[in-house]
Amino acid sequence: MKHHDGPSFHMSSAELREHGHRMVDWIADYLDGVSDHPVRSRSEPGEVRAALPESPPDHPEPFAAVLADLERIIVPGLTHWQSPDFFAYFPANSSGPSILGELASAGLGIQGMLWATSPAATELETLVCDWVVDLLGLPRRFHSDGPGGGVIADSASSAVLTALVAARHRAGGAAVAADLVGYTSTEAHSSVQKAFAVAGFAPDQLRLVDVDPVGAMDADHLTALLAADAAAGRTPFFVCATVGTTSTMAVDPVAGIATACSQHGAWLHVDAAMAGSAGVAPELRWVNDGVDRADSWCFDPHKWLFTNFDCDCLFVADRAPLVEALSIVPEYLRNAASESGEVIDYRDWQIPLGRRFRALKLWFVIRHYGAEGLAHHVRRHVELAETFEGWLAASDRFVLAAPRHLNLVCLRAVDGDDATQVVLDAVNESGQAYLTHTRVGGELVIRVSIGQTTTELDNVERLWGLLHDAAEGRALPRR
Repeated sequence: MKHHDGPSFHMSSAELREHGHRMVDWIADYLDGVSDHPVRSRSEPGEVRAALPESPPDHPEPFAAVLADLERIIVPGLTHWQSPDFFAYFPANSSGPSILGELASAGLGIQGMLWATSPAATELETLVCDWVVDLLGLPRRFHSDGPGGGVIADSASSAVLTALVAARHRAGGAAVAADLVGYTSTEAHSSVQKAFAVAGFAPDQLRLVDVDPVGAMDADHLTALLAADAAAGRTPFFVCATVGTTSTMAVDPVAGIATACSQHGAWLHVDAAMAGSAGVAPELRWVNDGVDRADSWCFDPHKWLFTNFDCDCLFVADRAPLVEALSIVPEYLRNAASESGEVIDYRDWQIPLGRRFRALKLWFVIRHYGAEGLAHHVRRHVELAETFEGWLAASDRFVLAAPRHLNLVCLRAVDGDDATQVVLDAVNESGQAYLTHTRVGGELVIRVSIGQTTTELDNVERLWGLLHDAAEGRALPRR
């Protein structure tokens, strides 16, 4: 065969080394200077696109030009989630070891759909999930040495859909789907309703359960709904409890919910997307109360365990319904290892076939920090939230709008919704910090989520000063 002597458009290993060093330096410089940027982007709709060419380049462009446009056009159009002054939503944390783990995953470029397509990817994922069971003090039933085990997905949204499909299969599958009814609270994440829609359920097949005054599911109302549906000939099959709601970090009474589920054979899924990371500190493992009776449980290391998005750990007490619901084996995926039954094929534990090597970055993070380091930083964020709560208690401008749970503080202006909105807008428009809102008891509330990787006391003190200055009508300096 004749060798092709034409030009190569690939990046050579020498160029990769040169540009890679430059890229790592750029990322390190960005993180060192992230506090110089306004936390929330000031871009107007269409502004970024207008600054970029409408057509792709006909000829190769130098890497330096790409990097220059990244800095000149893209960065100003970003909201800086890695800023220590990011107090909005829940964090999407990153860290040095996580970045390096993601780089290694990209460089290796494997597709880990089957054990056979990269044995190390599967076996490391199983090990890392088992490590997480130990790190967070989770029930042993989620460890891979029994009928259960863990898998790494992209998000808690995918986890609830996966658990829902497994629960439907256990309840009888498509043959009985029209009679099935699921339940979650009015404060549960929107992903639960979306999962039911994606899975093909009608809107009235998901019941929304009332919450108590602090936002946690009312177990008595759940019990009544389950009994009423069962009496009407329907089949309660799935309940999603939340440990750490998005609005106020409220914690559903999982033990009582588990008792209600057991009376009807319903699958109990626990969404601990944000709060689950608290288990790295033994004194905070009350977040696991009742989880020993759950059928599935998930949390997002990409929220509060210093692992960049996307990374969710989903655990099941019994993997059989999950695998049976999702295993489809075309001829082109058949192989001796899978048919031996001695290996895990994680493509049977998720909706898509393809799989990224997400375990690698979580492995890097756990090895870098160790249990001691992870617990230290989670504790520190909780301590900062406690400190902020103390300032709030002594304030004549703001009041606590909901009980503080872990690292989330909810507050409102004493002068009502309009005053609260003015403060929220002023802080966000200043670029000095970023906050988001919710409603509690119908009132507008500012959420202060203290959990970004590098947030420290000086960041929290500056935020408190901004809130008070805004409440007193003073103009805030702009970043």
